Amino acid sequence: MALVRPVVLFRLILVFFIVIGGSLKAQPGSTLLKWSKDGSAYYQVKAGGIVRVDIPSDKETVIVARELLRPAGSTEPLSIRSFTFSNDGTKVLIYTNARRVWRYDTRGDYWVLDLSSRQLSQVGKGRAASSLQFAKLSPDGSAVAYVSEHNIYIESVTGGAARCLTSTNGTRKLINGTFDWVYEEELECRDGFRWSPDGQHIAYWQIDANQVKDYLMLNTTDSTYPFVVPVEYPVAGESPSPYKIGVIDVTTGANRWMEVPGDPRETYLARMEWADNSSELILQQLNRKQNESRLLLSDIATGKTGLVYDETDSAYIECKGFWQDGVIAGWDWLKGGAAFLWVTEKDGWRHIYLVSRDGKKETLITKGNYDITRIKLVDEKSGYVYFMASPENATQLYLYRVKLDGKGKLEKMTPADETGMHEYDICPAGRYALHTYSNANMPEKQEWVALPDHKKLAEAAGDEQSGDLPQKKVEFFRIRTRDGVVMDGWMVKPVPFDSTKKYPVVFYVYGEPAAQTVTDEYGTGNNFLYTGDMARDGYIYMSVENRGTPALKGRTWRKSIYRQIGRLNIHDQAMAAKEILKWPFVDSSRIAVWGWSGGGSSTLNLMFQYPDIYKTGIAIAAVGNQLSYDNLYQERYMGLPQENQDDFVAGSPITYAKDLRGNLLYIHGTGDDNVHYQNAERLLNALIKYNKLFQFMSYPNRSHGIFEGDGTRLHLATLYTNYLRQHCPGGGR
Repeated sequence: MALVRPVVLFRLILVFFIVIGGSLKAQPGSTLLKWSKDGSAYYQVKAGGIVRVDIPSDKETVIVARELLRPAGSTEPLSIRSFTFSNDGTKVLIYTNARRVWRYDTRGDYWVLDLSSRQLSQVGKGRAASSLQFAKLSPDGSAVAYVSEHNIYIESVTGGAARCLTSTNGTRKLINGTFDWVYEEELECRDGFRWSPDGQHIAYWQIDANQVKDYLMLNTTDSTYPFVVPVEYPVAGESPSPYKIGVIDVTTGANRWMEVPGDPRETYLARMEWADNSSELILQQLNRKQNESRLLLSDIATGKTGLVYDETDSAYIECKGFWQDGVIAGWDWLKGGAAFLWVTEKDGWRHIYLVSRDGKKETLITKGNYDITRIKLVDEKSGYVYFMASPENATQLYLYRVKLDGKGKLEKMTPADETGMHEYDICPAGRYALHTYSNANMPEKQEWVALPDHKKLAEAAGDEQSGDLPQKKVEFFRIRTRDGVVMDGWMVKPVPFDSTKKYPVVFYVYGEPAAQTVTDEYGTGNNFLYTGDMARDGYIYMSVENRGTPALKGRTWRKSIYRQIGRLNIHDQAMAAKEILKWPFVDSSRIAVWGWSGGGSSTLNLMFQYPDIYKTGIAIAAVGNQLSYDNLYQERYMGLPQENQDDFVAGSPITYAKDLRGNLLYIHGTGDDNVHYQNAERLLNALIKYNKLFQFMSYPNRSHGIFEGDGTRLHLATLYTNYLRQHCPGGGR
C-alpha cells in the first residue's frame, strides 16, 4: 500500500545528490552517483554535464560537456534525469523529459551520446514525446531496447528503423515489458525486460490484464464533459492478471515462452533474472496467498522449467521484486554461478543463506537473533557480504559484514559513536562508500569513507535544507502494555514544558506492515501538515510502533498481524495510549490521532473502536473497507476473502462507523488510483446512516498523495492545522 508519512516526505527532498565544489549537497531532482567499474571514481551530473570524480583525490574530469548535449536545431542542452554508460564506456544513454506513471517518473525520452564521434541521437525518434520506458543499451553497446506503448522495441545506436520485438500486440490490457497497476504498487515491479549477458536474447514479462476488471475513476476537472479513467485493479478476492515469461532472439525475432508450472491466475511471478549465464533464467513464483515462494530455473532453448528452492510460511512471505532504490537489483551469484545468496525469515529472523544452484545445499551466513534489511555488497574476493541491520535497536540501522562461509563473528562497520539511521552507497570493489547518516536530533550528514576500516576520507557539506525544519528535542521511550507487549515510541514535548501541567497529545499512526513510524532519523518528530510549531503551540506529538510493522524485531513480531489488520494493530495502539494516559502531564480530554493511507485506516478504527480514548481524529486517504482494496496487498496480510471474509469485515473501519463519538475530519482525493474514492463515499454513507456528524473534504482529481494543483498542499495543511487547533487546542492546563 502506498503511504505518505512525514519522514518519507522529508526523505524525498534528500534522496538525490550531486557534487558541488568537491563536497556533497542535497539537490532535488538530480541523479544518484554512478560508480566506475573498478570503484576508484564515480560519475555525476554537474553544471548540466557529466563529470568523473576520482577518490580519494577528488580530482574532477569532464566526461560529457554541456554543449555535447544540445540536439540538432535546439538552443538548449538536454536536462539529464539519469544516465548509463555502455560496458566499454564509449557511449552514454541519457534519460530526460521524464513523466509520471502512477507513482514514479518512469516514462520519458532517451538519447545516446557516442563519446568517440560526439554524435547525439534520439532513441525512438518519431514516437510520441515521453513515451519510452526502461531503455537499456545492449551489452556490446551496439543497440538499445525499450518499452513504448506496451511493446518492446530494439534499434541500432547508429541509426535505422526500430523493430518491434513483441509483434505490436501490446495494449493497455496486454502489457509487454512492464506491468499492470497491482504489480507496480505491491511488488515494486516496473522494468519488465532483461538483456542476456551475451546480448543475443531479451527475456520479458507479459501481463494479460484482460480478465481483470477496470476500476473507473471519473475526471470531472480537466474538460467540460467528465471522462472516465480506467485502471486495471483486482480487488481482494479476485484473481490476479495471468503472466508469461518470453525470451526473444534479437536477431531473428523468434519468441519462446517459458513453461512455468502452476496456474498464472492463482500465482504471481515476482522476479526474473538471467541465471549468471545466457542460457537460463531464474524466477521467483509466489502462490496466490503469498505463503509459498518457489525459485525456478528455465532453459531458454527448450522452455523447460524446474524447481530449485521451495519455502513456505504459515503467514506470508514478503517479496518486493527487483526495483529497489531507483535501480534494477540483480541476483547475487557466487562461485562462478554455482551458488547464490537468498534472504529468508524461515528460522524466525531475516537472514542470508548461501544456496547451491540446484537448491540441494544451503548455508546460513548471518547467525543470531537479529534481522538484516538488505544486502549492500558481496565482496567475494575478500570473502565478505555487507548488509544493513540493527541487532540492538529496531529504530536504528547500521552497516555490518560477515564471512561468506558463515564462519566468524558479526562485524559492525559503522562507528559505535554514530547512532541513528545510516545508509551506504558502496562502490563495486568495496573500497569506498558514500556514507549518509542522521538521527532524530541531528540533521543528515554525508561523508566519504574507505572500507572496511570506515576511515573518513572527506567531510561532506551539511544539508542546508535541514535547517528549514523546526529544531526540537525528540525523546525515545518504550511502553509496556497490559498484554506484555513492549512498544517503541518517540515524543516531542511542548516548549517550554511544565511538568505540573497537563497537555494534549497528538498521535501519529501508520500501523500496517508497509512501514515503521518510530525510526531514529532526522525528520522524525516533524509534522509536515502542521503549519505552525506544535511544540511551541503546546502539543505533545508522538508515535508508538505496534506489532505487525516491519521493525527489526523478528518474524513473530512482524507476522503476528496476519489476518488481524484493523484489530491487533488497533488494540496495541489503544493499549499503549492507555498507559500513556497515566502520565501526569497528559490531558486525557485532549487526545488526537492522525494518519495517511494505512494510517488513515488506523485513525478511523481507533476513533470508532476506542472512542473513550481518542477524542479527535484526522484520517487521510483511508481504506474504509478492506474488501475494496487490491488483492495482492490485502490477501498477502489477510488471506483470501473466499475463506475468511469475517476477518476482512472485522478489521474494516466501516464496520464500526456507528460507534463514532469524537470529532472526525476525513479527507480523500477523488482521483486516488490507489485507495479509491469509493472508500470515502461508502464510509460517508455508513456515518450518515447512523446520524454521526463529522467533517469531510474531497480534493478534486487529486491522487493518493494529494499534491497536484496550485495551492493544494497549503490548503491541506491549513485545513489540518485549523481543525486540530479547534477541536484539540494546544497548551498546558
